[in-house]
Amino acid sequence: MGISILNILILSLLLNLSHSIASYSTKEALALLKWKKSLQNQNSSLLTSWTLYPANATNVSSYSKTKINPCAWVGISCNQAERIISINLSSMGLNGTLQEFAFSSFPHLVHLNLSFNIVFGTIPPQVGNLSKLQHLDLGNNQLTGVIPPEIGHLNQLRSLYFDVNQLHGPIPQEIGQLSLINELALCHNNLYGPIPPSLGNLSNLANFYLNNNLLFDSIPLVLGNLKSISTLDLSKNQLSGSIPFSLGNLSNLGILYLYSNSLSGPIPSVIGNLESLLQLDLSENQLSGSIPISLGNLSSLTVMSLFSNSLSSFIPPILGNLKSLSALGLHINQLNGVIPSSIGNLSNLRLLYLYNNGFYGFVPEEIGYLKSIFELELCTNRLRGGIPHSIGNLTELVLVNMCENHLSGPIPKSLRNLTSLERVRFNQNNLSGKVYEAFGYHPNLTFLDLSQNNFYGEISFNWRNFPKLGTFIVSMNNISGSIPLEIGESFKLQVLDISSNHIVGEIPVQLAKLFSLNKLILSLNQLSGGMPFELGSLTELQYLDLSANKLRSWIPKSIGNLLKLRYLNLSNNQFIQKIPIEVEKLIHLSKLDLSYNFLGKEMPFQICNMKSLEKLNLCHNNLSGFIPRCFEGMHNLSHIDISYNELQGPIPNSTTFKDARMEGNKGLCGNIKGLPSCKAFTSCKQASRKKWVVVMFSSLVMIILLICLIGFKVLFQRRNDSTKQ
Repeated sequence: MGISILNILILSLLLNLSHSIASYSTKEALALLKWKKSLQNQNSSLLTSWTLYPANATNVSSYSKTKINPCAWVGISCNQAERIISINLSSMGLNGTLQEFAFSSFPHLVHLNLSFNIVFGTIPPQVGNLSKLQHLDLGNNQLTGVIPPEIGHLNQLRSLYFDVNQLHGPIPQEIGQLSLINELALCHNNLYGPIPPSLGNLSNLANFYLNNNLLFDSIPLVLGNLKSISTLDLSKNQLSGSIPFSLGNLSNLGILYLYSNSLSGPIPSVIGNLESLLQLDLSENQLSGSIPISLGNLSSLTVMSLFSNSLSSFIPPILGNLKSLSALGLHINQLNGVIPSSIGNLSNLRLLYLYNNGFYGFVPEEIGYLKSIFELELCTNRLRGGIPHSIGNLTELVLVNMCENHLSGPIPKSLRNLTSLERVRFNQNNLSGKVYEAFGYHPNLTFLDLSQNNFYGEISFNWRNFPKLGTFIVSMNNISGSIPLEIGESFKLQVLDISSNHIVGEIPVQLAKLFSLNKLILSLNQLSGGMPFELGSLTELQYLDLSANKLRSWIPKSIGNLLKLRYLNLSNNQFIQKIPIEVEKLIHLSKLDLSYNFLGKEMPFQICNMKSLEKLNLCHNNLSGFIPRCFEGMHNLSHIDISYNELQGPIPNSTTFKDARMEGNKGLCGNIKGLPSCKAFTSCKQASRKKWVVVMFSSLVMIILLICLIGFKVLFQRRNDSTKQ
């Protein structure tokens, strides 16, 4: 009997417990459904499992006898007691706010992930009620407002992600109470103000991201207390002051990003104590002084970026000890001295950027040991001597830029070994030799700039060796001969600039095959013949400069086919006849220069249809007639030169013409200094016309009188003859 009573009591207890569990489960389910209903896309197919009606319920009667179990819903996980411990709805396309999310209904919640959705609005302070929460991820949404200080109540939190939102305001100091946290990401928001010193209490913090905000003031010294930290990213803020020496205490630090701030002062030598450091980026600040020798101790370092600062002095040769280094960026500083030969020890280096400094001396031959290098940038220094022959060993090289130096001699023929090359810039040096001798088969080459050197000879490349060449610039050299017909086979060419050389002959019609061409510059040569009609097929052309040659004949009407043209310069040639009216189709043209030719007849009024025109130069031609009055509607026109023509009549009523050059046109008039007024001009013309009429009338009277006298004389003579007979 006693046993039966005990069994009844246990059964009753279990029933009550089951009812209690069902009650809690239903409460959590109803809270989720209420939030789902508030979403703008509540009927999303991804949340179809979120319903009061279980899958096995066939009618209302069966539903009333069935427990609601949200544990089977998508994104929901429960513990053994069927209490919700995890809500993971990342990347579910949710669109709505958190205002109807009943945080207090989930006291056992450990994991909440709503990242990569369209959750907007503010973060409710009730989030602080999730006392057991360990992981909170609201990143990559459209949240606004401030971070609620109640976040500090989540004392079990291990990771907090609010990154990539639109949060603003200061970082609440209460975050410093999250003593167990090891991941904190507040990056890519609009947070402002100083970094709270309380964050120095987060002794378990391993990864800390505050980058891409509006934080200002100095970096707190107490960040040196974060002994567990391995990633510290404070980049792209407005932080100022010096880099605190206390960062040298972060012995576990692997990544230190402080770039794109306003930090000043020297690089602390204690950075060299961070033996675990893998990546160091202090670029785009206002750091000064020399590169600390202690950085040579960072034997695990793979990336060192110190560019865009005001660093001075030389590169410490000890940096050659950084055998793990794959990227070294020291460009845009005030560094000087020679490039140390020890740089050749960096056998794993892929990127070397030393441009925009004051390095002098020779390019070290040891650079040829960098057999893994991918990009080599040495532009804008004071390097002299030749390009080292050892460059031919760099078979992985894709980009080599040595422009704006004092390099001399020929390009080494070993460059032919570099079949992976894509971009080459040797412009603005004193290099010499025949322009084509150093190049072989370069199937990936897209950009080649050899301008402003002393190269000579003809452009006799085998153009089939450069099937991907898009930009070819050899301007300002001593190149001679004619434009090779084979250049028409370089179908990928977009920029062709061979200006300021000694090129002769005619412009080959084969250029018309370069359908991708958007920039063609052949100016300052000795080209002759006419402008080929076929150039009108270059419909992608935006920039055309054929100036300062010996081109003659007329401007072809096909010029009107170049509808994308923005710049056209045909000046200093021998073009004749009239300006073709087809220029009116060039509605995107901003500069037109036809000066110093022999163009005649009237200015076509169709020029007025070129509404984008800003600069027009027609000086030193044989233009006559009146200036079209439609120029008054060309509001973008800011500069005009029509001097030394044979134009006449009033100038258009436009502010542009007040500053225009118009001298050398004897027939122009207007209310501008140096020109006669049109009224005086008209009176003068009328007086001249009256004088002409008087003269003509007097002459006519004299002629009539003379004829009469002659007639009388003849008649008198005949009468005398008749009398004698």
